[in-house]
Amino acid sequence: MAWLAIGLALLGACFLAVGAQRQGSAVRSNTGGLSLNSRGLIRLFGNPRWVLGLVLLGAGMVLNVIALSLASLTVVQPIGAIALVITTIVNSKDQGVRINRATVVAISACVSGSALFVLLAVNVTRKDHVVLPHQELTAVLLLFAAVALFGSLAVMFKRRLGAFAYILGAGVLFGFVAVLTKIIATHVLDPNGRFLLNVPPYSLLAIVAAAALGFWFVQSAYATGPPDLVIAGLTVIDPIVGIAVGIVVLGELQPNVESVIAISMGVAAFVAIVGVIALSRHHPDVVQRRKETRR
Repeated sequence: MAWLAIGLALLGACFLAVGAQRQGSAVRSNTGGLSLNSRGLIRLFGNPRWVLGLVLLGAGMVLNVIALSLASLTVVQPIGAIALVITTIVNSKDQGVRINRATVVAISACVSGSALFVLLAVNVTRKDHVVLPHQELTAVLLLFAAVALFGSLAVMFKRRLGAFAYILGAGVLFGFVAVLTKIIATHVLDPNGRFLLNVPPYSLLAIVAAAALGFWFVQSAYATGPPDLVIAGLTVIDPIVGIAVGIVVLGELQPNVESVIAISMGVAAFVAIVGVIALSRHHPDVVQRRKETRR
């Protein structure tokens, strides 16, 4: 089963990478490098390239979920970071952009930092942890706060938000979505047979609001930066936020965790996030856009 899970995760990473590149190029051609608006988003549903990218992204996520059901998070989660490398290569060939040294270093930091963080976190978290009602409510309240924060930024600074701001928001929001998805799935699979009736209405409302705003942020990131950044958010920031919420809010951390491991997790997360920041500043596509803006 483990080898099947690895194969599915690799295939899912390829789908995510190509899907992000297809959607990114479609959004860029649709907006001309300007900020995405609601009319532009509606028009994208009639763009075959964008729809193909959406289908590939959906297929990649489904394959990753199946892989997680067949093997542990330790085996599956680090594989998703490969999508960042694939997206960078595919996008550079499609756009005719040469990958510079800074981009290679940034991607290496993203992949190594996120993989190390996930591997360390999985080894110090409880396996069959039960989420208490007050813990779920705390996670939902934090998610509503995140939606309010990033939603306000999108409204007030719509024309001035950069690609990193959009992908940071998307990564944080989808990290919370992953946490709530896990909690809601536990409610639905409860043996009492009540399915969705077990799920508190505020949890459903929170996950819908976060998913909708996260989707908008992802599409806006395509319009303001390279697709590599989108994949960086989905494979680096997303799992770091999800695991951090699980540890801090849901209490999934095992007792008596060694300080060396805790410090190592913090350093790994820092390296991965610095890699994303460096990618948003030194990617050839970003540098080229900056030069065009100055002109």
